[in-house]
Amino acid sequence: MRVILLTYLTISLFSLQSNSQTMVQIPHQRTIAWKKNADLANQVYQSFASKKINFDKLSERSNTPRILLAKLLLKQDIETVNNAIQQMRVRGVTGSNWALNPKGDYDFTLMPLTTILFLFDNQPDLLYPKTKEHLINTLLIEEGGKYRRATPGTLGLVADTENHILMTEGSRYLKNRWKMLHGTLSPTYDNVANGMEVKILAYLNRMKTNGLYEYNSIPYIGYTIAALLNLEAFASEKVSAEARNVLDYMNWTYALGTYKLRHYPPMRRRYEKAKIQELTTDYQSVFIKSWLSYAPIESFNSDISNAEVHALVGSCMPYRPADKVVEVIFNKGNGYFVKLGHGKKSCPEIFTAGKHFLLSAGGANQGKNSLVIARPTTLFLNDKADKLPETFHLTGKGNDFMKWNNTGVYKNFACASGKVFVPKGFLPILKRNNWAVYEGNNNVKIAVYATENISLMLMFEDTKAEDLLANLEKSNPNNELLKTQFQFSDGQIITYDVNAPLNKWVIKSIDGKSVERNFSKWALINDESGQLRK
Repeated sequence: MRVILLTYLTISLFSLQSNSQTMVQIPHQRTIAWKKNADLANQVYQSFASKKINFDKLSERSNTPRILLAKLLLKQDIETVNNAIQQMRVRGVTGSNWALNPKGDYDFTLMPLTTILFLFDNQPDLLYPKTKEHLINTLLIEEGGKYRRATPGTLGLVADTENHILMTEGSRYLKNRWKMLHGTLSPTYDNVANGMEVKILAYLNRMKTNGLYEYNSIPYIGYTIAALLNLEAFASEKVSAEARNVLDYMNWTYALGTYKLRHYPPMRRRYEKAKIQELTTDYQSVFIKSWLSYAPIESFNSDISNAEVHALVGSCMPYRPADKVVEVIFNKGNGYFVKLGHGKKSCPEIFTAGKHFLLSAGGANQGKNSLVIARPTTLFLNDKADKLPETFHLTGKGNDFMKWNNTGVYKNFACASGKVFVPKGFLPILKRNNWAVYEGNNNVKIAVYATENISLMLMFEDTKAEDLLANLEKSNPNNELLKTQFQFSDGQIITYDVNAPLNKWVIKSIDGKSVERNFSKWALINDESGQLRK
């Protein structure tokens, strides 16, 4: 991974989220009867097994270890696979690739090789003893207790990113564990004696209680999840449980922010990814789909075309999400309003859901070095939309997302300083006084108010369009007031500032009571609707 030092100067070794309070319990219960085999998994294995093995760039994110993994899973070309692994040589080092660590990124190879070692450890007919010896003594280069959080070449002053730390230190920990499980008595490999157990547990606990820095990141969230899957599957009981807790947190927040596997929240880190418009193939979605393929579910959007590599790993590992995660992805119950805090120099995720829709706030950049990508505030309906132009969505003013504050989301409500985009094929069923009412599937009504200075969007279910519009006009007769406040038909009033500073929630007050607008202080998961605690 090529990076510049400036990127990592934004990630302090000690930068923790300021408020880690969790207002909603993260679900862990598992009662689903998962299938042992899945067609999607087999298709992914076949696809990778058919690829050509290439040894030229093993220090980079080569597909070679994953091709070998797929062949082993299918029990194909076993002699060739073992010969290939035995011929491999280390051509790099771990940690982020940058000017002072030009051979970095070997951890992208180290991690899947660790997976191969553990998955096939007790199958000498598939992974030969000589092959295992080469893996342990040559290819798995990290061992012992020299836990490293810093980016190589920064004199220990700048933390490496989550995905690199987990891939490198997780692989180090697991090599130590393998050595001890196979009779090595040296304290060098004792993860308790050398401190690795405590350090890995502390890092995982920090992720669980403070959230991720690289949340929703494309492409890095995929490698973070893969490294956690290794620990969940192969580590000690304590580390395995903590890795599972982190995965459960990540997948619960994903479930809250997706509607039938459409997912378009704000994200971190690569600005060039801001142009992505696909709603169904971000990397965490692909992992979720790989797991759902084993669930007793009749059908779902199984497109994994943008990240087949992650579907391979997700399919072959034992982790499965909690029952409630699977339920909430597809069934929003009576709806909810939830805010997810991500700490300092970041932006939150905000979601409001009904029975048949989900509205996802777009977020706000916190300065160039924050690496936060703000997106349009996007409405998901019960339809087949899989790209942004096929949705109702709100933007900030202008084309520069780094100047948008798209946090103006409340219960069934959104406001923004930019435009309302209506997907092609939707015509208003009523239109009057800057208001337009549209109808989606399942009798979901979308009310849009648009002027040069402000855009509003509201969602209603099981309501007649004429009654809805009449109530909107009756409750909000003054167009000038709509620039700063909105009244619901039940009398509730919210105030907002669509030109708010980028570090403040656009919503200012609810029924005259000020709200906490400094979202750097928000809890990790806060269900203001109370629906998720029922």
